[in-house]
Amino acid sequence: MAKPIGTHALNLVRGALIGTAEVVPGISGGTVALITGIYETLITSAGHVVSGIRLTVSDLPRGRGLARAGTEFRQADWAAVFAVLIGMATAALTAAKLLAPLVESEQQFAYAVFFGLVVASVYVPYSSTLRRWRVGDYLLALVVAAVAFVLIGLPPSQVDPNPLIVTAAAAVAVSALVLPGMSGSLILLTLGLYTSTMNAVNDRDLGYLGFFFLGALIGGALFVKLLQWVLEHHHHLAMVVMTGLLAGSLRALWPWQEEDRTFTAPTEVPFTVVLMAVGFAVVVAVLLLERATRSRRGDAHGGHGGRGGHGGDSGGGHRGGGTAPQGGRHARPASGSAPRM
Repeated sequence: MAKPIGTHALNLVRGALIGTAEVVPGISGGTVALITGIYETLITSAGHVVSGIRLTVSDLPRGRGLARAGTEFRQADWAAVFAVLIGMATAALTAAKLLAPLVESEQQFAYAVFFGLVVASVYVPYSSTLRRWRVGDYLLALVVAAVAFVLIGLPPSQVDPNPLIVTAAAAVAVSALVLPGMSGSLILLTLGLYTSTMNAVNDRDLGYLGFFFLGALIGGALFVKLLQWVLEHHHHLAMVVMTGLLAGSLRALWPWQEEDRTFTAPTEVPFTVVLMAVGFAVVVAVLLLERATRSRRGDAHGGHGGRGGHGGDSGGGHRGGGTAPQGGRHARPASGSAPRM
């Protein structure tokens, strides 16, 4: 069944928000994907694409054809993936020119908005699991948050951007990109390659960008399959870890810090706090809007004799049962921006 034009337009906007976030150090594209409800769709689709490519490479030389690879490729949500990628690429090129300099010149106020946004975002993975949190879950989230806090607090460095280092850094950065709370730009900044990468984007340095893209492909292919498996088989554990990552990532967005990430005395506190509240309110509004949209879709499906009466995706009672989810689809309703309120 073809998706309505509005769905494709929404995915373009989602991609644009993700691309914009990845250009700004400290902001996680994975966090934005989680908030806007596209995160697990992208991870699951990317996992199927990686599997399809692997099966193509292994089956064709042996004369097995493309049947198995085709099965994997068909399970990817290509419409959503292409829309998000187009939005990401367009926004990233624009934000590298416009938004990044603005954040640099008004870092305290920009970070205040982002800080409030991420504080509210912590609720998304926390509420996106069908199991109750236990003491061990809270302890694990706390440990993950502490590790993320320490790693993010490391001062930036400077390195010579030779092809090997660029490729390796891109592999690490793209792995961070798909994890909520971890900023690919912040990783590049820590590794000393953020400025050179932004210059390469702005100057259209195809040589640099080629090695960067190669590293991103390698890192993405390896990490996405791991993350897809964890989401499909250990969804609750994945949400616990993501909650900790988001909480720890607040270290990168604390408004009162120097470029070397040392803390400074708070200044202009009232206005900064107001901006934090604005960022928090934006996420809450997005969550409520997404929840209302899903509710209307559920009512429409029910009114047309949809799958809800047969224990389908819209049936909340079915998801709470003991049947094993297939293909990662069990998580899609929970991965978006409609957590329990």
